[in-house]
Amino acid sequence: MSKILILYSTTDGHTIEICKRIQRTLEAHGESVELCDLKGGPELGDFEFDKIVIGASIRYGKHQPLVGKFIGRNQDTLERHPNAFFSVNVVARKPEKNRPETNPYLQKFLKTISWQPQRLGVFAGKIDFPSLGFVDRQMIRLIMWITKGPTDPTATVEFTDWGKVEEFGETIAQL
Repeated sequence: MSKILILYSTTDGHTIEICKRIQRTLEAHGESVELCDLKGGPELGDFEFDKIVIGASIRYGKHQPLVGKFIGRNQDTLERHPNAFFSVNVVARKPEKNRPETNPYLQKFLKTISWQPQRLGVFAGKIDFPSLGFVDRQMIRLIMWITKGPTDPTATVEFTDWGKVEEFGETIAQL
């Protein structure tokens, strides 16, 4: 049994739901999993673990700055353990942008860090228009209109392929 630490950065809460699905997949393999929000400013030295996974959401084309900063501060530790990184973004709803090598936001992020995760994942997220503030709702509706996505301001649309999330959990179990 391995101890696996899953760190996450979430904007609207969907990334934690993806982390919980990965956690359930890993626990079905007998793994021990701890989830931790990067917003709390954790350091890897605060945990005992065998493997590390980092998941981060995108808003307006970027991961939260704390993700890159955390990776930079902890790169040596990350590299000494089996590791993985995944990105959650709505552009991944498109088949031509739902793989690590074809997702523009993940590829752009990887160019900003020197860490090279052993496993990469990309998952389509969720848009919950009613929960967004006025400005975010209008901006995201505009982006969706431009990219031919949903624009109904009363809709909640989940694009996540949960089977793909579970497959990613399986690859982490095999690290």
